[in-house]
Amino acid sequence: MRVVVVGLGYVGSVCSACLASRGHHVVGVDTSDWKVGHIRDGKSPIVEAGLADLIAESKAAGRLTATTRIAEAMPGADVVLVCVGTPSAPDGGLDLAHVKRATAEVGAAIAGSGRFTTVTMRSTMLPGSVEGELQPVLERAAGGRAGEAFGLAYNPEFLREGSAVADFFGAGYTVIGAGDEKSAAALRAMYEGVGGEMLVTAIRTAEMLKYVNNAYHALKVSFANEVGRWAKREGIDSHQVMALFCRDTKLNLGPSYLKPGFAFGGSCLPKDLRAMNQRARRHDLVLPVIASILESNDRHVDEAVHLIERLKKKSVGVLGLSFKAETDDLRESPILRVVGTLVGKGYSVLLHDPNVDMERVLGANRRFVEDEVPYLPERLRADMRDVIAGSEVIVVANPGAAFAGVGAMLAPGQALVDLAHAVDPATVTRGEYHGLAW
Repeated sequence: MRVVVVGLGYVGSVCSACLASRGHHVVGVDTSDWKVGHIRDGKSPIVEAGLADLIAESKAAGRLTATTRIAEAMPGADVVLVCVGTPSAPDGGLDLAHVKRATAEVGAAIAGSGRFTTVTMRSTMLPGSVEGELQPVLERAAGGRAGEAFGLAYNPEFLREGSAVADFFGAGYTVIGAGDEKSAAALRAMYEGVGGEMLVTAIRTAEMLKYVNNAYHALKVSFANEVGRWAKREGIDSHQVMALFCRDTKLNLGPSYLKPGFAFGGSCLPKDLRAMNQRARRHDLVLPVIASILESNDRHVDEAVHLIERLKKKSVGVLGLSFKAETDDLRESPILRVVGTLVGKGYSVLLHDPNVDMERVLGANRRFVEDEVPYLPERLRADMRDVIAGSEVIVVANPGAAFAGVGAMLAPGQALVDLAHAVDPATVTRGEYHGLAW
């Protein structure tokens, strides 16, 4: 394939060399004569492990060259990768000016070419940027519509400086946010044999994924550093602690707990976070990430209340009372805070949980009910159908197996509020479906 790479910084230089090494014919474009001159001479414009050899080999084989003019590079292009920088604007947002200028030049070169070229953004940009801000620029310049006159895609990069070449060839997956099937097919062909599993998504999904990845990486760094500061005050080897932490690839470094749902609760997490924060204060330590976890959880509970209130209906049925499905543990269950708020505001509330029987609620669980939710027994119903029939709003608070079919039980005019991603929206054929964070 003939590939044009616009922007020869870290991402563009690595992509150019790696694609050329796979047999594609690549033309790099940059406004810097110095960068272009290095590529033309078979030299790397940046310091990156393994990159210089790839550039030298591809240049010698005639598969890699460079120019300062986009129009010169474009004839015959199958794919264009736009790798221009998106620096911070003064208000903290993104400055897309450079990308827009490059995109306009690409569009002008496409106009009248008679060739279907897939224009692919690799620059990091916020959800909606490609379709909302760059697509109109391209369509005006090219004189045609995306998906017809040219293809449009977003292809986030997950390259780390210092190991970018290894990351390119050894990626766990390659994500293609495609606006049309021809664009998806072009990028599949370009990446064939590299980059791990090929995953095609909507453009906006791919844009957001890049930010989610980076935010999580930053969170991990900050979390580990806060653990280190706390461990040092306790006289504990933080590296030993985190090495043990990382051995658990099921709960700690796996997909557990990483799906949007309802707030956490129970007898462990809230209590232990409060104890950690209290100990940090005794050490005069400021641990902003750890200290903010409970506040973030509280905001999620508040959002559940606000979602129910926005429906403007006064009778609410709640399904699932325990903090975790298929248990009867009510201690610090977040849905009970929602119920308490609604009761306090005069809502008519009915409750059901197949695992909660007040005759079997004992010990600390019983004391919690008596002290915190004394109104629970009188509102509890043994039959889920009674709760559904007597409520305008049905709230599903945990992913219990008994609740999966609730959507099909709704009558016209009823609303389902799914706090746990427990009900398939497609099953709600009558009434309304509202997810908490989806």
